[in-house]
Amino acid sequence: MKTPCRGACLANAPNDGLEEGVDGAGIWAMKPTHARLWVVLFALSLAVIMYIQRVAISVAATPISAELHLSKSQMGAVFGAFGLSYAFFELPMGLAGDRLGVRRVLAQIVLAWSLFTALTGAGWNFLSMWAIRFLFGAGEAGCFPNLTRMLSAWLPAGERVKAQALMWAFSRWGGAVTPPLAILVISLLGWRLGFVAFALLGVVWCMVFVGWFRNDPAEHKSVNEAELGLLQHSRKLVSHAAGPPWYRLLLRRQVLILSLQYFCFSYVWNFYISWLPTWLIQAHHQTQAQAAGYAVWPLLLGGIGSLISGFLPLGVPRRWLALFGFAATSALLLAITHVQEVMPAMVLMALASFCSDLTMPISWNTCVEIGRQYTATVAATMNMLGNLAGFVAPTLGGYILDHSGNDWNVLLYIMAGAAAVSASCWLLFDLNRAEPA
Repeated sequence: MKTPCRGACLANAPNDGLEEGVDGAGIWAMKPTHARLWVVLFALSLAVIMYIQRVAISVAATPISAELHLSKSQMGAVFGAFGLSYAFFELPMGLAGDRLGVRRVLAQIVLAWSLFTALTGAGWNFLSMWAIRFLFGAGEAGCFPNLTRMLSAWLPAGERVKAQALMWAFSRWGGAVTPPLAILVISLLGWRLGFVAFALLGVVWCMVFVGWFRNDPAEHKSVNEAELGLLQHSRKLVSHAAGPPWYRLLLRRQVLILSLQYFCFSYVWNFYISWLPTWLIQAHHQTQAQAAGYAVWPLLLGGIGSLISGFLPLGVPRRWLALFGFAATSALLLAITHVQEVMPAMVLMALASFCSDLTMPISWNTCVEIGRQYTATVAATMNMLGNLAGFVAPTLGGYILDHSGNDWNVLLYIMAGAAAVSASCWLLFDLNRAEPA
C-alpha cells in the first residue's frame, strides 16, 4: 500500500499532473492520471488472445479429424473437453483471484493455457487430443472472473459497464478474426505448428502484464491522488469486509437464476465456436475458406451487440433488454430451420448472436453488484455453468448428428429452446432487487 501521507503531502509535491488553475479552496486542483486505461487495455487484449486460442480449433477441426481419423462424436467430445474442465476449475480460480489477487492468478493461468495451446499441435489420437484440450480448458478457467474483479477495482462505477461491454466486444471480435487468421496460419505452418504460433501471444501478454500491473491501484506509481480518489468506492467494493461466507452467497436465488440463464445462453453461443464451420461445409456445401468467412459474422455482430448494450443510457431497463435479446434469439434460430440458402441463414444467425450478446455486459456487471468482495467468485459460478454448457452443447451435438443422419435442424431447435429458457429467467430476475453481499 502507498503511505498514508499521499493526500497530506500533496502541498509539497511537484507540479506534475496539476492543472493550471486553483480550486474553490484556493489550492491546486489535481488532474487525475489515466493509469486505469492501461488496465482496460490489458483486459481487452487478453480477451482477444483468449478467444483466438479458443476458437482456432473449430477451423482446424476438418484437418484434425482427417489426420487423426476422428468421427463427429469424437470431435464433439474434443470440443466439449474444454468446456468440461473450464466448468470444473472456474470456481476454484475465481476464489483464488478473490483471495490471492488477480495479478498472481492471471499470470499463472495465462502461462498454463498457452502451454496447452501449443501442445494441441502435438496430439496424435482421440484420447491425447481430448486430454490436451481438457487441460487447456483448465488453464483458461477463471480468466473472465478475474478480469471482472480487476476492472471492478480499477474503474469507477460509471466506466465499469462500458469496460465490460468493450471487453466482450473485443473477445467476440477476436473470435471473429480467428477463422480467416487460422486458415492463413494453418495454410502456412500446418495445424500443428499453427497452435504453437497462437500460444506465443499469451506468453508475450503475460510478460508485459506482470511487469506493470498491481492488484491495488494505490500500490501503482502511475496512479496519482486524484485518480485514486475516483477509485475509492471501487476499491472498497471489492475489499474483504465482513460479510456472509462465499458459499452462502452462491445459494441465493438471484445467483442461481443468473447462472441458469447464462448456461442456456452459452449453450447457444458454443455452436458458433464449435460446429458452425462444419455446418456450413456439410449442410450448405461451402468450401473451408467460404465457411471461415461466414463464421466471422455471428461473432462480429455479437461484439457489436455487447458494445451497444454497454453504452446505452443507464435509464434503459437492463432486465427488459435482456428479456428482449433472448426472446429475439429464440425466434431467429427457429427461422433458420426454414431457410435453404446460406446467405439469409447466416444473416439470421448473425442477428441471433447480436441479440443474445446484448445481455453480456448486463450479466457480468450483475456479478459485481451481487458479489462485491466476492465478485470473482460469483462471476466464476455463473461462468462455470456457462462452460458446463460448453461441454454439453458440442458433445450432445456430435451425438445427435451421428444418430440422426446429420439432421442439423435438431441442433437449432434445441438452441432456440435454450434461448427461450434464458428469456424466462429474466422474467424472474430483477436487477433492482439483487441483494448485495
